[in-house]
Amino acid sequence: MPTLVSLLVTLLYPLAIWFGHGRVEPRLLALLLVLAAATRLPALKLNRASRWWLAGALLLAALAIWNNALLPLKLYPVLVNLGMLAVFAYSLYAPPSVIERMARLSDPALPVYAIAYTRRVTQVWCGFFVVNGTLALLTAIWASAAVWSFYNGVLAYVLMGCLFAAEYLVRIIVRRRHRQLAAQLGGQADGQHV
Repeated sequence: MPTLVSLLVTLLYPLAIWFGHGRVEPRLLALLLVLAAATRLPALKLNRASRWWLAGALLLAALAIWNNALLPLKLYPVLVNLGMLAVFAYSLYAPPSVIERMARLSDPALPVYAIAYTRRVTQVWCGFFVVNGTLALLTAIWASAAVWSFYNGVLAYVLMGCLFAAEYLVRIIVRRRHRQLAAQLGGQADGQHV
């Protein structure tokens, strides 16, 4: 249940900030960020990355409360992208990659080509987090609350979904090509033995 609440708070956060802008003081809206952090606590193992993310979220909330400013609240999606980038990039430095770990949940005996593929997908996600985080930062600093809310509450999720779908299609093609190549090599080997 905490993960469902966390997901709802995360999805509705940009909309709540946009709706509350000009109607509710930023220091009260900061409570949404504290709530977002609190809903993730039960689901988090408090490892180093989780502690840094939690500290960052609470720092943004404290800045919003202290200065009664909206900008720290609009920086939360930037923090999320930085956190995800750190986790994914670190997994490239200290394998297995995040995507490989996820793939091994359904197939513990991944072939070598799949390990290389999951590493590449992890790199693509790192690129996505860089671009998405940069756009989140730009909309937080220079865009209206409505544009910030639309990008971070709608468009960023659509782009993420498109990346998931594109990766799934590429994975099917890569798997099919690998099977065809394996069949051809197997057929040639069989022909040599005859």
